[in-house]
Amino acid sequence: MANDRLRTAMLAANLTPETLADKLETHEKTVVRWISDEGRRPHRRTRHQLVRLLGVREEDIWPELANDPRPAATESELFHLYPSRSAMTGAVWESLLNGVEHEMDVLVFSGAFLVEQYDLIPLIRRKVANGARFRLLIGDEKSPAVIQRAIDEGTPGGLEGRIQLMRRYLTELADVEGVEIRTHGTILYNSIYRFDNNLLVNGHAHGALAGQSPVMHYKRTPNGPIWQHYMRSFERTWSVGKPE
Repeated sequence: MANDRLRTAMLAANLTPETLADKLETHEKTVVRWISDEGRRPHRRTRHQLVRLLGVREEDIWPELANDPRPAATESELFHLYPSRSAMTGAVWESLLNGVEHEMDVLVFSGAFLVEQYDLIPLIRRKVANGARFRLLIGDEKSPAVIQRAIDEGTPGGLEGRIQLMRRYLTELADVEGVEIRTHGTILYNSIYRFDNNLLVNGHAHGALAGQSPVMHYKRTPNGPIWQHYMRSFERTWSVGKPE
């Protein structure tokens, strides 16, 4: 007997056997077999991918799974963990930066390495010309949080100077439509770098430089709680930032 529940869900999601097979990285004939015989179903991991694509529950397609005691697997948002920001290769940064098509958000104190090592200013100009938007949150070098951070990491005055340098770099983008720059004086627990659906979170540890601390690379997933958690933090800081 055919699985009409699967066929209907695919129609509602505007997916053909061919397009669904492409997304699941399987063969079209395999998808056709799932539709034509309700006794056939994908392996568990593939099922979870399939129902996410269709926006349904497993038991909506295969009612017999309603009594499965095993919890549904969730797609991990964590894509990679780097032991430190310094351990990330230039190729990784260049891939993320060059891959931006829609949005890039940055929350840092300085972030000058993005300009000095990866030519951020002309990259932003190119991306903006194609419709991308950029929000850059840089530290206020006069704020107590920045001054204390510099003392804690053993570079009193050094961090403040790096921030001033970054703000000087960014003056070249002051009149570029699609670029917003703000300063903040919040305690920075994490630096955040968002490149469309990729998110880097560089944790800060007391007494250590940001480049010495781990970086978590997250991929955006439907309703992913970790992504939402860090982006809410970004938005709260953005809301209190002062436009340059």
